[in-house]
Amino acid sequence: MAAAPNLFFYAVPGLPLVEPGDDLAGLIATALKSAEIGLHDGDILVVAQKIVSKSDGLYVALDRIVPSDRAKELAALTGKDPRHVEVVLSETEEIVKAGPHAIVSAHKRGFVMANAGIDESNIDHKDGSRVLLLPRDPDASAASLKARLDREFGVACGVVINDSFGRPWRNGVVGVALGAAGIPSLVDRIGAADLFGRKLKATEIAIGDALASAASLLMGEADEGLPVVLVRGYRNPAPERPAASLIRARDRDMFR
Repeated sequence: MAAAPNLFFYAVPGLPLVEPGDDLAGLIATALKSAEIGLHDGDILVVAQKIVSKSDGLYVALDRIVPSDRAKELAALTGKDPRHVEVVLSETEEIVKAGPHAIVSAHKRGFVMANAGIDESNIDHKDGSRVLLLPRDPDASAASLKARLDREFGVACGVVINDSFGRPWRNGVVGVALGAAGIPSLVDRIGAADLFGRKLKATEIAIGDALASAASLLMGEADEGLPVVLVRGYRNPAPERPAASLIRARDRDMFR
């Protein structure tokens, strides 16, 4: 009998707090070397969205925001700071639902998520209250990190940029892939046979989200300080696809 496959996840220690303008790929490379983990051909790095946004300087100072009437209306409904709501609106194409403590919005990049992905957790507020936006193009950010790390280590790696999403009908958040490069983020298995030879009719596998979610178990959601996880041993021969392929088209969304 063939040996069962193995898959390993390593939380990469030693990443400093990331500041605007920092060379994120360089910081990750240094941490991998210092921890004597390195980077092998086929490895995948899952990187927390917040450190990508921080290195890009995507902060918004709330004391500079003047909330609109719409922001004030939503703030009264949700109990949120109207300035924060105004920033959410600036990143949003459509408000899907609003209620206590949350605004479910369709982000300009297509993600349907709480508060357009904007929050104040794990942010230094020493210079006043501020929030952090999502990366402007998460797939491009992932591709840039991949290119730098490939050159640094002489390998072909994958990169996933993850964030935490809530889900309809389920409590709690899980990691999802906002951006990806070098991996098949979505794999179409329609037409493949199951164990009994029956052909699959609707099965697509969200590889990017599965990797992001598993890595989130090591990253944590609070003060763990482990924003990069290395995945070793995963292989899938499917063609590479960006994380944008995971976004369901508006006309196929049964819940909006």
